[in-house]
Amino acid sequence: MSFNLVVVLAAFGIGVVAGLRSFTAPAVVAWAAHLGWLDLHNSHLAFLGSPAATYVLAVMALGELVADKLPSTPKRTAPLGLGARIVTGAVCGAAFCATAAQSVALGAIVGAFGGVAGAFAGYEVRHRIVHQLRIPDFVIALLEDALAVGGGFFLASRF
Repeated sequence: MSFNLVVVLAAFGIGVVAGLRSFTAPAVVAWAAHLGWLDLHNSHLAFLGSPAATYVLAVMALGELVADKLPSTPKRTAPLGLGARIVTGAVCGAAFCATAAQSVALGAIVGAFGGVAGAFAGYEVRHRIVHQLRIPDFVIALLEDALAVGGGFFLASRF
């Protein structure tokens, strides 16, 4: 097994998507596996391509997109939210590496780091744009949603 930097960077990227929206990344990975873009058949993550996982994760991701706009939603950098982003980033990074016959452990580690980076960078960028440009948070949140969904599908379609 040779080291493929592009795959490792993609694993980090899907982790960043998880950092932006914790359930968007696994929903994207599930749909990509379900559609045959990612081949997870010979891995422990094959369940992600099942119809049940695909639809359940899609519903959870849609729910998160709505919940993110509510004023009562805790910060993504709070312990529970950050933990979810680390876990989903790790699973999704591992899935990318499994698809490309790379180290699943390395993919999980890189994806987890991407989750942390995405959570903190996403929070900071969104906060600064809202305050400096005086744009409503809701508008920036929608742009962030589009970036997470579009970026996730872009990365998953590269395999």
